[in-house]
Amino acid sequence: MTLNIGWIGCGLHASQMLMPQLGRNDMRLAAVCDLNAAAAEAARWRYGAEAVYSDWRDLIAHKGLDAIGMAVGPDLHREASIAALQRGLPVFLEKPPARDRKGAEEIAHASEKANKPVIVGFMKRYSTGNKIAANIIRKGDFGPVLGLSGSYMSGPAYFGKTPDYTSFFLHHCVHYMDLMPWLAGAPFADFEIRASEHQPGHMLMHMNFACENGAIGNIIMGTIQSRGTPTEAITIMGDHRRIEIENVINIRYFRDPAFKADDPAAGLADGADTLSWTPNFTAAANEDHKGYAALMHDAALAFAGDPSAAPTIFDGVSAMASLERMAARVNEELRRRRL
Repeated sequence: MTLNIGWIGCGLHASQMLMPQLGRNDMRLAAVCDLNAAAAEAARWRYGAEAVYSDWRDLIAHKGLDAIGMAVGPDLHREASIAALQRGLPVFLEKPPARDRKGAEEIAHASEKANKPVIVGFMKRYSTGNKIAANIIRKGDFGPVLGLSGSYMSGPAYFGKTPDYTSFFLHHCVHYMDLMPWLAGAPFADFEIRASEHQPGHMLMHMNFACENGAIGNIIMGTIQSRGTPTEAITIMGDHRRIEIENVINIRYFRDPAFKADDPAAGLADGADTLSWTPNFTAAANEDHKGYAALMHDAALAFAGDPSAAPTIFDGVSAMASLERMAARVNEELRRRRL
């Protein structure tokens, strides 16, 4: 069954990353909305929408819609998703779902009241390397996750003499507030922060954490690396097991190999030596290694009322709660260092 989707927000991210995945997953873009008339018209033409709106309220009132998707700002995410739910429409929200935990909780309450799902755009769960790692862990032979480390950097943000990292927290750091507990298999229990700022807008933070299941780890995030280089790496440790993910696509699974140098019969043991994988970008295959296509596949399942592994607004509430704590501690640490 093809689902008719109304979409709010036709910027570059939505039109280049999200909308192309709809048709791949039996979803039809029926109507679009943006304050920028040219962007809305471009999306209508490119994806064959039947209607264009400038007011999101008119968009969600469009007849025949099965669900609403949106990629706008956090305040409008909250307001428009609640309005859509009140009309009985399930929702896809790009992250962050709201500006704060309270806003995310309001969406979650509306989702429960309407008995309709709200899917949040935590696509890093679906990035190829992260997906493979999670499948290895959940298969069982990896054993419990004991430790994790992750680095997820971004470029400098310039704020003149008054640096404000709110957007960086909301649009960048929120990903790892969801991804790392998901990989660990349990929410954060507690964490500590170290942060430094060598000039306005150029910040580095280290977060060490413990999860409710006993896993421990650390996350490095900041605005001091070029986005033109790979800036993401994750290590997941078990007992004599280790998974390393680089740039979301290259993955190695280390196990417990024997020493090779003094063994004249040394070979490669299927159950012990390292497994590795990297994609073949020369293959004529339409693969989305960042994870948007797989995320929208699971969103479509949820919209249709079928079982789905898609991250929901309740995952969004958890991530926003962690993000609020993290941001408050980073800002406190930076204020202390500026004194």
